[in-house]
Amino acid sequence: MKKIRKGGQVDIILFATILILLAIGVVMIYSASSYSALYKEKDSMFYLKRQLIWSILGIVAMIFTTLIDHSKIRRLTGLLMIVSIPLLFMPFLWDPINGAYRWIQLGFISFQPSELVKYVVVLYLANSITNKGERIKSLVYGIFPALFVAGMYAGIILVQKNLSIAAVIMMTTIVMLFVGGAKNSQMFTLLPAVGAAGVYFALSTPYRRERVLSFLDPFKDAAGSGYQVIQSWYALGSGGILGLGLGNSRQKAFYMPEPHTDFIFSIIGEELGLIGCLFIILLFIIFAWRGVTIAYKAKDAYSSLLAVGITSIIIIQAAINIAVVTGSMPVTGVPLPFISYGGSSLLLNMLAMGILLNISKQNDKTALL
Repeated sequence: MKKIRKGGQVDIILFATILILLAIGVVMIYSASSYSALYKEKDSMFYLKRQLIWSILGIVAMIFTTLIDHSKIRRLTGLLMIVSIPLLFMPFLWDPINGAYRWIQLGFISFQPSELVKYVVVLYLANSITNKGERIKSLVYGIFPALFVAGMYAGIILVQKNLSIAAVIMMTTIVMLFVGGAKNSQMFTLLPAVGAAGVYFALSTPYRRERVLSFLDPFKDAAGSGYQVIQSWYALGSGGILGLGLGNSRQKAFYMPEPHTDFIFSIIGEELGLIGCLFIILLFIIFAWRGVTIAYKAKDAYSSLLAVGITSIIIIQAAINIAVVTGSMPVTGVPLPFISYGGSSLLLNMLAMGILLNISKQNDKTALL
């Protein structure tokens, strides 16, 4: 028998899942970053303190957007799309970091506009697909305009040398078009085309081509392009089933570059073992389940598509990050949502979580399926 919660309440399971992921992130960032923070910043708690501040701000932001009717945010879609364009070009005013123009650097804080843009594209797609209704089945009036707009933003992000977020945007676009009513035949045509484009861009520049070749044989250049994934394997392998214990990672002691960012999952595997990794994966599965349920039970098409888009962003990023860390795909810079270190990224994710919770709050019935 299904248990039904009354309308007006947020999805408690989703809310708890988000907070658990956030708490794990704070703990693991401290564990993974303590050595490098002590060496670079003379304070082993440097990254912990910053992430705690961002986590508190993120929770406040999530509560704020939970209390605001998401239909009001819909009215800001056009403005956000316009503002996003100059924001995407602003990183070119600063010197590149690791060869990429991804950040607006303001001294005490850096902001990655692509993190905002991926959610702006979701807002646009949810609004556009809803307004078009049955016309979304048309290639000319439905599919191509959506792909053009999403592709335009993804293209600018690609120029920043950020293929990973560009790929996340396009993959989310495909998911939303499919859920929004595009024909199966159109999807089967689009998927190979998007896949071919991804392969082309992955091989079109020397550093990306090097990553692909390193993925095929990391030990061919174990001290260079294959170094990070090899160290990740060492961390995951040494963790075994139960792990070495919280705080006992060896790879974080200057073997793994930036262990508190994109490769934090390998430190989780080393310290908490296979059990810890499976628990993280289970939390993201629960997140996907609740996100899909909220979308299914949403009060209207726009709310449903918005829930699908937000859920897809998080799950696609988590899947890519875990695949990279385990050596299942070439190395790319996608953080693990809620867990990897990064203030502006966390804040924007938490704002999006508030929107998702607001959708669940407005559902007449959200079944615990």
